[in-house]
Amino acid sequence: MDRIQGIALFIRVVETGSFSKAAEDLGVTQPTATKFVASTEKRLGVLLLHRSTRGVTTTEIGRLYYEKCKVIAKEIEEADDLATLSQSKVRGRLTISASVAFGRRVLTPTILDFMSHHPELEVNLNMDDRYINLIEQGVDLAIRMRRLPDSSLGSRLLGSNPWMLVASPTYIKTHAAPNTPEDIRDHQALVYSTVQGDHRWSFTNQSGQAKNIEVQGPFASNNLSSILAAARAGMGIAVLPCYVAHQSINDGILAPIMEDWSIPEQEIHAVYSSPKHVPTKVSQCIDWLQAQFKGEWWKGMPAGK
Repeated sequence: MDRIQGIALFIRVVETGSFSKAAEDLGVTQPTATKFVASTEKRLGVLLLHRSTRGVTTTEIGRLYYEKCKVIAKEIEEADDLATLSQSKVRGRLTISASVAFGRRVLTPTILDFMSHHPELEVNLNMDDRYINLIEQGVDLAIRMRRLPDSSLGSRLLGSNPWMLVASPTYIKTHAAPNTPEDIRDHQALVYSTVQGDHRWSFTNQSGQAKNIEVQGPFASNNLSSILAAARAGMGIAVLPCYVAHQSINDGILAPIMEDWSIPEQEIHAVYSSPKHVPTKVSQCIDWLQAQFKGEWWKGMPAGK
């Protein structure tokens, strides 16, 4: 029995006047209760309780010890209440990691909206396209794309990130728009060199037929904003996430092409350090994000280049 349990036991012995009742209340045996109080008296070198056939009463020093134990027990209870309250509120510092494009275009406005509902929350949003170790970097929550490998980390599926093939009207005027994946070989490709297989693009038609095409072109970048800029400038065709391309399409600067063929979607996952102990600030943020990635969520993103 530890010291905190012992304090609770001693208080119950004094208040009930009985070792057996106190032991029953705390779910221990009477010999355990008797032995613990006796060992406490031996450790302190004082007699805390008078034992008799009529019950248990405190000595003078035992009464003082009892009063101090009650203060300690109250402080412990208040500390527990404080911890519970803190855990139940969205507060404190939340460190989030995301890729640069997704973090800037999607996560920033979404998290700022979340923060407006939780004024006691502080957020540190780190944007980096490199893989990071959550525990080593002190990250509470990471937003990652694609199917996750098995790991000891906790995760929740937030939604999907669809991609599309686009080109500028200027480019389409001077180059016949492709109708099939094979036609893309005759076009200038703008290659995002991080995902989607680099120079290999994958397509599936409505009947489930899959095609993988090797592409080539004048420009490649590991930055989606650069690929978007090149596509807007009419330099070629590009595969872009819908959230990156949609505003340029609405503005008439880009147009979707080869719409009968779809591009594999990415899964959007929230990843956190432990699946067992998830702080409220993390779980509430994940719930919020999950609600944002429904339907054609990218159409609600703020305008931006």
